[in-house]
Amino acid sequence: MDFAEFVLENWQIKEKSRELKNHLGKKTMDQITDMLNRIRNASAVQKAEVLIPLSKLKFEIAELLLKEGFVSEVKKTVKGRQKALKVGLKYNDGIPAIAGVKRVSKQGQRIYEGFSEIKRVHGGFGISVVSTSKGLMTNKEARKQKMGGEVICQVW
Repeated sequence: MDFAEFVLENWQIKEKSRELKNHLGKKTMDQITDMLNRIRNASAVQKAEVLIPLSKLKFEIAELLLKEGFVSEVKKTVKGRQKALKVGLKYNDGIPAIAGVKRVSKQGQRIYEGFSEIKRVHGGFGISVVSTSKGLMTNKEARKQKMGGEVICQVW
């Protein structure tokens, strides 16, 4: 009888863990990391554009990339019933304008830096996206305005 109870308890634990995994689904994925991965993968295979699920933060990051010349266009669109962000990728003689991206501040560990601590990215050829009290801005703008904040990602 003891063995049967042991097997029954283990079976119930495994079943609960499956339900928990199904319940969580893909919601635990960091959305900014997902956006950066989609852009990196699309530029690696020379795609002209990439569709990303829309959010205000991702739209602002894409607008910064457009302003800095890393992407060619940013548009809000609707794909089916879901709102999406259409990002046009930019190439110079077949070479992607975005050579690399790195997520700095993550869900498990937020990275905050004061304006004097914000570093240059790849010798000034890249940017850091910094979330300040005045909104998102590049590392260069943050240093000029003497504002620190959360360093979201680096693009070069």
